[in-house]
Amino acid sequence: MVAALLFVFLAALEPAPSDWTSLAEVEEVQVLSENEDASPEETTVWLAVVAGQGFIRTGDTSWYPNLVRKPDIGVRVSGKEYAVRAELIEEPGLRGKVIAEFRRKYGWSDVFVDWVFPGDGHVLRLAPR
Repeated sequence: MVAALLFVFLAALEPAPSDWTSLAEVEEVQVLSENEDASPEETTVWLAVVAGQGFIRTGDTSWYPNLVRKPDIGVRVSGKEYAVRAELIEEPGLRGKVIAEFRRKYGWSDVFVDWVFPGDGHVLRLAPR
């Protein structure tokens, strides 16, 4: 039943923006994914926009495997819910630009996160699907 509700919920999402620039100043978004047991997971994360594309990042969190298992997710931004595909970014140049944007936007908060959760983490593009 829960899986069916999540499917209906994710199917009702709006298409993702083709350009995220107008959302660049949004501080937090909610990632809407599905746990391994098919229960819904909602996680609040920061948003960075680079070259018109939206990005999130995470470490080895409990919800990251959800994105690996089922990358077609939802994301709630400023009250609107969009259908996106979480695409792992491994290209060093783009990763560097995105990480630099998180540092610029979130300043000392981002530095603190790096101290508490060291390591490269996972950078994900919120791609249209």
